[in-house]
Amino acid sequence: MVNARLVLVTGATGYIGGRLVPRLLEAGYRVRCLVRDARRLEGRPWSAHVEVVEGDATRPETLPPAMAGVWAAYYFIHSLSDTANYQQRDIAVARSFSQTAKAAGVERIIYLGGLGDPAADLSVHLRSRQETGAALGEGGVPVTEFRAAVIVGSGSLSFEMIRHLTERLPVMICPRWVFTRIQPIAIRDVLSYLVASLKLPAEQATRVIEIGGADVVSYGDMMQGYARVRGLRRVLIPVPVLTPHLSAHWVNWMTPVNAGIVYPLIEGLRNEVVVRDDLAKRLFPDIAPVDYDTAVRQALASLVAGQVETTWTDSMTSSCRDARPVELTSDAGMQIERRELVVAAPPEDAYAIFTGLGGDRGWLYANRLWRLRGIADRLVGGPGFRRGRRNPDDVRVGDALDFWRVEAVEVGRLMRLHAEMKLPGEAWLQFEAVPRSDGQTLLTQTAFLAPKGLSGLAYWYGMYPFHGAIFGNMIRAIGERAEVRAGQRPARGAGASPQMS
Repeated sequence: MVNARLVLVTGATGYIGGRLVPRLLEAGYRVRCLVRDARRLEGRPWSAHVEVVEGDATRPETLPPAMAGVWAAYYFIHSLSDTANYQQRDIAVARSFSQTAKAAGVERIIYLGGLGDPAADLSVHLRSRQETGAALGEGGVPVTEFRAAVIVGSGSLSFEMIRHLTERLPVMICPRWVFTRIQPIAIRDVLSYLVASLKLPAEQATRVIEIGGADVVSYGDMMQGYARVRGLRRVLIPVPVLTPHLSAHWVNWMTPVNAGIVYPLIEGLRNEVVVRDDLAKRLFPDIAPVDYDTAVRQALASLVAGQVETTWTDSMTSSCRDARPVELTSDAGMQIERRELVVAAPPEDAYAIFTGLGGDRGWLYANRLWRLRGIADRLVGGPGFRRGRRNPDDVRVGDALDFWRVEAVEVGRLMRLHAEMKLPGEAWLQFEAVPRSDGQTLLTQTAFLAPKGLSGLAYWYGMYPFHGAIFGNMIRAIGERAEVRAGQRPARGAGASPQMS
């Protein structure tokens, strides 16, 4: 039976909010999402099952429509930068949000803040997180404030830092902050607490609840734990001279996280962030947080399966809907090359072309190079091209396509291949065809590599000149053949070409 209570989720385009929404729906709640641009939710598997209201928490006049009829509101609005006034802005926004919630009759607010002893000399970032929680309570609505330290999950900001530093640096010169005690928690456990909080009786809704995983470790222990799970050996050399600013620039060069974002986090690592009471265990006895190694394994399993729901960059992604010819990024620990092409054909025609790749039909461009890569793979013990494909037109999960394995198929829309050739890491190639409102199709081709160590990065950048030419021409060939199949032009080269925008 569907729960009649309506729940508002702010920050639904972000890391936590984007993962919470489907779990609330699964629990039977009606969900409304407050976003600045509704287009940012397009393509989410759950977007058709939620209400979407456009608004901006920094503009209080836009909030009443989002809160009308809402029973509980999740507050995931947070700034993170090295600018001087972000904490004052966060507090002001929280204060106006709580006042609007009170006027709308919202009965509770759930907030995820930062762990840390309030009596200690907290960093500006951690102090701001706790002051934001206090500001939410000023409007008179009961606030359930969870406080967590590092959240471990595929695509999380902290996990992204750990992945890149550990994967890339066999020997790490470490400042003192890597030895501060931390109690990391798995993203799955955080989400369990957030959903379970809705069942707290009204008299227990006004609480500060500290949550953490089963282990208390240091940031250095977390990097060594990640290395242990990945089968890597890493050496940490402590030095006393790296200030937070120097550390931030070091992380800026070694990871995708820029110095402005990482500085507040690093400055906060001087504070010990561990759970100081057992309130979470008493209120939620059915939730047993996992240990750190298990959290890492869960995150890596999601990454390998291609099931990263959200990443820390989601809330920063441009809402521009135009197709980009090529985009190179590093996200969730993977190197990514994404190419997009607008095709004058229905999605099913593009799908028919890309699911027909491999085997006797080949790969539509530079087939000799593909065969040479297959020969090289066989020489080092890989499968090469000798497997071909089961059927020239039909694909199903588990099929071999030359030296790829079909990992996922969504009929008429998507195919993802997992590389089984010998590589310094794990690689995937994904094709997706999405209909556009103008009757055309957005064809997206994405190559992923989760590199193992420096050799994986060297492979990615060393092969890119070849991959750039092969993949760039391959997506064009797919688009052209899809248009021919759809009857949009009489023959290749006649009429309009696919639009790269």
